Amino acid sequence: MPKVPYAAYLRVYEPLAAFPEPERTRWAEYARRAELPGVQDELRTALRAVVATPPRVAPAQESGDAFVTWLDGVLCVCPWRTRLRSWQALGEVGHWLMPQSVVDSALPPSVRRRASDDYTRWREHNPDARPWIRSALWHVPVRWFVLFADDEREFREAAQRPAERAARLRYRTPMVQARRRVARGLRAVREAMPEGPMVAALTEVGRWLEEFHPRSLVELDYGGLVYTISEDQLAADHSAAEVTEGLGALAAGDLERAQRIYEGLTDRWMAVRERQFAN
Repeated sequence: MPKVPYAAYLRVYEPLAAFPEPERTRWAEYARRAELPGVQDELRTALRAVVATPPRVAPAQESGDAFVTWLDGVLCVCPWRTRLRSWQALGEVGHWLMPQSVVDSALPPSVRRRASDDYTRWREHNPDARPWIRSALWHVPVRWFVLFADDEREFREAAQRPAERAARLRYRTPMVQARRRVARGLRAVREAMPEGPMVAALTEVGRWLEEFHPRSLVELDYGGLVYTISEDQLAADHSAAEVTEGLGALAAGDLERAQRIYEGLTDRWMAVRERQFAN
């Protein structure tokens, strides 16, 4: 059985130059470790908190770990910031597609209220804090695909990843490209559907990207979704290409074609989301 939630992740890896001292030096030393924690390690920590009695909505201390990678010879870091993300995820509980009784059983109201109060007090002293990682349960938001091109798609079959026993699908792009695509997509959507929900969605994503260093790397990782989507379906999945095609149709004034592409894409992802109710 997989040890991951059925979630996708949007991550930003910033170059060391983006971090102030002494954090910059700490991350440089951190990256030189013989072994670095990975996605499974972060998730195991989070799961231990959830199954505790009473459950811990957020860690008592912020995580000192991060994902690291290299971009053009430059070390880039994506801090986990698990505590901040846990607090922010608390605000999304109302959007979970499950009965309130189930939510209250997993996360009792008293526990949620206490965590919310802690976050409010913390936020007063850290008004500019933002996460380097975003997550989405049981789907990939369409707006995330706007950031990427099909030739940035990286698919690896399960046979190439025996330790994980699952395929992997991700996209990676330089920050400058991600920002350019969001701006171009937002322009096309505003001209065609100024009152549509995608305007607000793309605006919000664009503002989040502006918070980071211009030489950062942006990554979309299908994460645990690879355990609920068959390998054949993953191999055939070119959602970013479809979004690019749809935005191109919008820019060309072909609203009918753009709508057809968008509906096909959203219907396919809705079928994935509905699997959370399977028994």
